Amino acid sequence: MPTIFTHPAPIFALGAALGFRRVSPRLFWLAAFCTILPDFDVIGFRLGVSYGDLFGHRGFSHSLLFALICGALASLAAPWLRCRRALAFVLIFAAVASHIALDAATSGGLGVAAFYPISSERYFFPWRPIRVSPLALTAFFSERGLNVLRSEFFWVWLPCLSLALGAFTARWVAGKRVARAAAAIDLAQEAGFIASLDLDENAAADSRARVKAAIRAKHHRQS
Repeated sequence: MPTIFTHPAPIFALGAALGFRRVSPRLFWLAAFCTILPDFDVIGFRLGVSYGDLFGHRGFSHSLLFALICGALASLAAPWLRCRRALAFVLIFAAVASHIALDAATSGGLGVAAFYPISSERYFFPWRPIRVSPLALTAFFSERGLNVLRSEFFWVWLPCLSLALGAFTARWVAGKRVARAAAAIDLAQEAGFIASLDLDENAAADSRARVKAAIRAKHHRQS
């Protein structure tokens, strides 16, 4: 599996792509937590559950069924998460599914039971560039751990940061265009208002001239 530091990377990128006006802080941090939720199955090691069992590491908690369940529960909690139900479902499903996909791209351990209950077989992607993280904390702080972090930076963080930067830039450019369009509309409306004032003043001057002419004509007839 990738490290606990790397599993949230796809959600950080997705949150940046969607924008934090759409993704509430509560939904975002729940999604970040759900990227590491499947690995809570390692508790099974202390309870005597073997690696290859259904509820062992990379078993049921690494299935798309588990991702669907998490997404459904999140949609029920959408009012508390302050977002739409569909967005809650999609983001939490994506958070768990991204964990499954990253584990399937690692170089060691057993595969993921992604298609349970249709199949209990463990799967890997044909191409697995990410070095598997050691489970033992002492092994993590070693040359092997550094190699894992280098691998994760190159194959996970760099693409996610590129996606986030690209999405941020696209939103910034779109925002600038919208601001310019709004300014142009305001300018046009202001110009139209000034023109209407000029027309009103001309009409008023013409009316005053007519009144004055009528008064002079009346005085002329009386005299």
